[in-house]
Amino acid sequence: MTIVELPLTVFVVDDEPPARNRIKELLGDCSDQLPLEVVGEAGNGREALAKLSEISADVVLVDIRMPQMDGIELAKHLNKLPKPPVVIFTTAYDSYAIKAFELHAIDYLLKPIRLGRLFDALSHARTAVPLRTEELRELTPEPRKNLSIHERGKVHLIPIQEVLYLRAELKYVTVRTVQHEYLIEEPLTALEKEFATRFIRIHRNCLVAKDEIAGFEKVTGEEDGETHWTVRLKGLSEMLPISRRQQFIVKEFG
Repeated sequence: MTIVELPLTVFVVDDEPPARNRIKELLGDCSDQLPLEVVGEAGNGREALAKLSEISADVVLVDIRMPQMDGIELAKHLNKLPKPPVVIFTTAYDSYAIKAFELHAIDYLLKPIRLGRLFDALSHARTAVPLRTEELRELTPEPRKNLSIHERGKVHLIPIQEVLYLRAELKYVTVRTVQHEYLIEEPLTALEKEFATRFIRIHRNCLVAKDEIAGFEKVTGEEDGETHWTVRLKGLSEMLPISRRQQFIVKEFG
């Protein structure tokens, strides 16, 4: 029985239309020797994320530097999909990015992209596994502009500027905005490190947005009768307890 190899499905992401057209031309040249199909394209990370929630792709060719959402953040959000694609980054010469890619043995294409390199990368992609979020987190010092959750078949973005607090509960972290609560599966310690400029720890299980602190209040515990500090955040009536170890923030932000 003859086994027919399914074509490799490819999605192209670049904010410059000429660059996307160039890649599609090269993909057409590759298809003479490697069965593949271009299933879509996008001009920025947000558009790509929306489209890739609707259609499946084996490989995503994505530019690193893009407005709204860069390629590395897009790759992190794509990992929330039930079947994450293999991501191959494209970049004009960027010494920091290239050093990071080579350090982690991550495939990338240097612009202007050469046919031979593209062919080799696509050939390898068929057996490659998607990058782990931990690997992607180490690629760049820049924090994400959004958190994300997979819900009802789509990846939904939560702008980090809207997040009031992050609270660890069992294996999940509750992400709280004024309007909603979301659950994500990411370690609180990793979130604290990534978003150190925005959040401060008030308890071993809770980080709050520094700019959203509205005030502090001393309350008496019903069970132990002891007084302790709590913090109020803008737009929320809920008071969050501050541990003894973190009470220095009352003076720092009060």
